[in-house]
Amino acid sequence: MEADFNSNYPSIEHLRKKAGKRVPGFAFDYLEGGCNSNINLHRNTADIREVQLRPFYIGKYAGSDLRTELFGESYDAPFGVAPIGLQGLMWPRACEYLAEAATAHNIPFCLSTVGTASIETIAEITGGRAWFQLYHPVEDELRDKILGRVSDAGLPVLVILADTPTFGYRPKEIRNGLSIPPRMTLRNIGQMLTHPSWCAGQLSAGKPEFATMKPYIPKGLDMKHLGLFMNRTFAGRLNEEKIKAIRDIWKGKLVVKGIVTEQDTEKVIALGADGIICSNHGGRQLDAGESTIKPMTHLAARYGNQITVMLDSGVRAGPDVACSLASGARFVFLGRSFMYGVAALGKKGGHHTMFMLKRQLQQVMEQLACERVSDFPKHIITS
Repeated sequence: MEADFNSNYPSIEHLRKKAGKRVPGFAFDYLEGGCNSNINLHRNTADIREVQLRPFYIGKYAGSDLRTELFGESYDAPFGVAPIGLQGLMWPRACEYLAEAATAHNIPFCLSTVGTASIETIAEITGGRAWFQLYHPVEDELRDKILGRVSDAGLPVLVILADTPTFGYRPKEIRNGLSIPPRMTLRNIGQMLTHPSWCAGQLSAGKPEFATMKPYIPKGLDMKHLGLFMNRTFAGRLNEEKIKAIRDIWKGKLVVKGIVTEQDTEKVIALGADGIICSNHGGRQLDAGESTIKPMTHLAARYGNQITVMLDSGVRAGPDVACSLASGARFVFLGRSFMYGVAALGKKGGHHTMFMLKRQLQQVMEQLACERVSDFPKHIITS
C-alpha cells in the first residue's frame, strides 16, 4: 500500500489545496463549509490541538501496534471513514473509492443514507463489513424497508443520526443553490467547464444521485420537487420512542451519532445502544456549540465503562487521532480528510490518505513509547 503514497501530498492540507484546484467551487464549498460563520468548524480542530501528550524515553519498548478491537471486529487502525452525503457530487465515484480503500486497509467505512452509492453496492465492495448511518424517515414503513436492506446486506453496525433536527444555515450552499445534480446556473456551469477532470469523471460515472433512496423517489421530479420530497421524507429529531423501535428491530450493534451531553448519553444507554459518536456534524449544524473533543473527554471518563465512546469532527492528521484517543475516545472517524484525498488524487486518494494517517499515528506512538492504542490515555498531560 506504500506504493499508493504520493510524497507530493504529505499532509491533509496539501491534499486540501490540490482538491480545491480540481473541484468546481460550488462542490468544494459544500465539502469545506460549516454553518453560519464557520466558527465551530474551526473550533473542532483547534481544541483537539490544545491537547498535549507526554513521551517516555527511558525504558524497555516493544514497539507499537495500531490494531484495534471494536464491536467484536479487529481493525488495522483506530480510525474509520465517517458517513458523508453527496460524495459523488464532490468527486465522481468517491463513495465507492473510499469503500474500496477502507476495505483494503481494514478500517470501517460508514455509508450515509444520502450517500451516492447504494447499500447493496457498498456491501459488495466491503464484503458486508461497512456500517450504515440512518437519517430517520418520517414513515415507519420506509424505515423498516431501509433497515431490512441493511440487514439483508449483512452490515454489522447501524448508526442513527441525532445531530440534524434541522438543517444548518449554510450561506455558501444557499448562494450556490446546491442540489443533486447541481443546479445549472451560469455561475455553476462556468465552474464546471473550468474543471475538466471533474467533468470527465462525472460523464463516465453518470450523474450523482441518492442511490440508496432511489427506489423510493418518484420519477420525473425536478430539483425543486426532489428537495421538497427529501425534506418531507426525513424527520431529523430523535426521541426515545424512535430509538426504542429501532433497537427492537435491529439485531446488530447500534450507535447514536451526535451525542454531546450527559442527559442524552444516559438516555441512549438506557435504550440499549452499544456506542455513541460525539459529533457536531463537522461544525455544520450549530456554530455556537462546543467542539467535540471537550464533551467527548467528559463523557468517556464518566460513561466509558458502560458504552463505547467515539469521536468525529475536526480530525485532520495522525496527531489529532492520537490526541482524541488520549482524551478517551475508543475510536475516531474522519470525513473531510478522506474526501480531500479522493478529490486530489482520484481512486488512489483514499489509499494515500489512509496510509499517511497510519504512518503519522505510528510515528506519534513510537515517539511516546505507546505500545497499544489503549495506552494513549497514559500519555495525556492534564492541567
